[in-house]
Amino acid sequence: MNKNALISIVIWLCLAGVIFYLADSIQNPNKLATLGNAHEVVLKRGLDGHYRTEALINGEKVTVLVDTGATGVAISKRVADKLQLKSINAVRTNTANGESVGYMVRLESVKVGGVEAKNVAAMIAPGLDGDVLLGMSYLGRMDVRLYKGEMTIKQVEN
Repeated sequence: MNKNALISIVIWLCLAGVIFYLADSIQNPNKLATLGNAHEVVLKRGLDGHYRTEALINGEKVTVLVDTGATGVAISKRVADKLQLKSINAVRTNTANGESVGYMVRLESVKVGGVEAKNVAAMIAPGLDGDVLLGMSYLGRMDVRLYKGEMTIKQVEN
């Protein structure tokens, strides 16, 4: 391989990396590093109309889809294994995809930016395609507002 071909490959790889980074920043604008530690976070809506963000569950970074229509926090089997979650018991649930079985767990903490809830009810959902649905067992403890493509989640003092 000559020198010019090697330079061309390096340039194309760098260009592909920049394009991937920009596309990821547009589709997933809410990264832990940009959310800060304040008791209020503002999430930007993705191009698909959903609010995704990075969160800390039991101190581990995970990607969540914020779902105000979900009763609780639903966690995929893959993420549950990563977090080493142990099930309390099995329950039958009704989801948008029909009836299924889930496994109840308690999360020590769920934190988005500086907005944190402790002792959060959750369910391991083996059929969940994504990582985590962040539902009302977390959001119900917060002041949540939607306005012009932004979701503000504010810590509520007990």
